[in-house]
Order: sequence, then C-alpha cells, then structure tokens
Amino acid sequence: MSETAPAPRAPLVELRGISKRFVKGLDTAARIGNLFGAGVAEEVVHAVDRVDLAVSAGEVVGLVGESGCGKSTLGRLAVGLLAPTEGGRYWNGAPLAGLAPAAARLQQLKMQMIFQDPYASLNPRMRVEDIVGEAPVVHGIVPRAQQHEYVREQLNRVGLDPALMRRFPHQFSGGQRARIGIARALAVRPEFLVCDESVAALDVSIQAQVLNLFIDLREALNLTYLFISHDLGVVRHVSDRVVIMYLGRVVESGPTDDIFAAPRHPYTRALLAEAGTVEPIKRTFIPISGEIPSPLDPPPGCHFHPRCGQAMPRCRESAPALTEIAPGRLSACFLDGAHA
Repeated sequence: MSETAPAPRAPLVELRGISKRFVKGLDTAARIGNLFGAGVAEEVVHAVDRVDLAVSAGEVVGLVGESGCGKSTLGRLAVGLLAPTEGGRYWNGAPLAGLAPAAARLQQLKMQMIFQDPYASLNPRMRVEDIVGEAPVVHGIVPRAQQHEYVREQLNRVGLDPALMRRFPHQFSGGQRARIGIARALAVRPEFLVCDESVAALDVSIQAQVLNLFIDLREALNLTYLFISHDLGVVRHVSDRVVIMYLGRVVESGPTDDIFAAPRHPYTRALLAEAGTVEPIKRTFIPISGEIPSPLDPPPGCHFHPRCGQAMPRCRESAPALTEIAPGRLSACFLDGAHA
C-alpha cells in the first residue's frame, strides 16, 4: 500500500489579489467649482495593484523596487496597519478578515513592523523601559511586576545595555535606536516581522551590525521576515527569495541567487545593472530611461512599457500576468515564453 504524500503546508502569510488606493476627496471649493462646470475630479493614488505575495514560515523575502513603487504600502498591508481596498490577507491559509475583535488583537501581535526611521518611530517622551515594555504588559504577555526584568531580557537580546533602560530615545545613537525598535517589536513575541528600510538611515558600519542581528534573531527565534529595501546588496545578503516591484505591481520573483545570476524581466535587469559592481572592470552604464510614472495616472498595459527598450504594441494594451516560467521563478513579461 503506497503512502499518501503530505499536503503542502500553507504559507505563513499570504496576500491574494491585494490592492490599495488612496483617494483624496474634493474640498469645499472644488465641489462648489464643479457646480459651475469646473470638472475637478478626485485624485486616486494606485499604490498597490492586485499583488499576490506568499511568505513561508522561517523564510526571508526581500522586497525591492524604486522609491514610490508601493513597497512600504505593501508591507503595511501585510501586517494589517492598512486595510486593503481589494483582496485578502491570510495566516496559515485562514482568512484574517472578519475575525472577532479579541481574536484579531491576538493575531495582530504575531505580526510586527520595524520602521525605517529610528529617530521618528520612538516616542521621545517615553523611557526605553516603557517603549519596550508597555505593549507586553497591556496585552497580558507579562505582569506589570515583571516588566523591568522582561525589558532587561529584550535589551540583552538585541545587544543593548539594560542599565540604559531609564533613558529617553534622544540619549541614544542611531544604531542604538534601531535596536530599541527591534526590541519593541520582539517584546510581543511575533512570528512575522516586516522590516521597512530598517537600516537605510544608519551608517554603513552600523548597518552591518544590525543586519547580522536580524540574521541571528531569525535563527534564535525562528522568525519570518519581509525585508523591504532599495539596497540590492542588503537584500542579497539577508534574503532567501527576492520579489521585484514596479509601480504597484510585482514584476518578478524567485530565489535570490537565481534572480541575481539571471534576471528575466527587463526592469529587473535594468535595476541590477544600475546597482554596479565592486569588480575593477570597465562597462558602459546605461540608466533606466525616463522617470517612474505617477501612481495617480499609471500607464495602461504593462506599467514598465514607457521605459522599456523591448516594449511591443501588446505591452501597451494589456498587462502580463505574473506567471511561473521555471520552478520557483515568476515573471510578468510577454517576452517570456510562458506568456505566449
């Protein structure tokens, strides 16, 4: 009697057909003007456009793209800081929409975000002991009588001296503030962390220390990361898989080594070419032509076609679906044979 293969495990975090549009309504003057035929319309920012994203338990997924492509918005959607305009969020295959308030609050603790600016993301009027220890006490993770000792453990974990916990954020360096933000996120015992440009504001030497800390914490706590960055070197260092985003859409994804060795989408190839190399070789630098279009008025069809040297008439008319072109490799480009 043959054994039945176990069913594949659902991703820890999954976004299905997720979209986010920000609408700027008309003010009173515009509404009055429209009564007289001014024709002023609401402004709609298409920040994220029908994105599918899955992150497996224990995986580190790097999310890459130019500024303004929707990376941070997608990260906030993933952890529930923003509500999607369309699409759904799933945890271990179960939908997160419609949970009772108490269940939603407990679920939210499993997903935390570490923000880009360690200077702006910490309350300047709170001491570190309260910044790190307030949420665990409020949510019943530890009793208030044990807050001091619990904060001491969290600061030790991220490499900070617990003797400094009575200080305020302005009394710390940028690297130390970054560690405080990490300790705050870890204090509620999450399983999934979204790191939004978490080392971008730090000096290069401090960046390396914080990146190594993320790697160590992943191993020690079995964490899952969505690591958002515009720095391809950082993403290559920490990620198992890379997702490339352009103007609200995912255009390519795959294992990190495969993406860097053989990018398939024209935008990915251009992005990697612009990243440069430390090798002492001569090469002609060819930047991506044009500016990234405005999310207020994204181009029809493939969003990248106005800047793509290989664009065809078909690219201007319809958007290629994100399609598997090889095991574990996805691309949204008509140049790939899977789209024929």
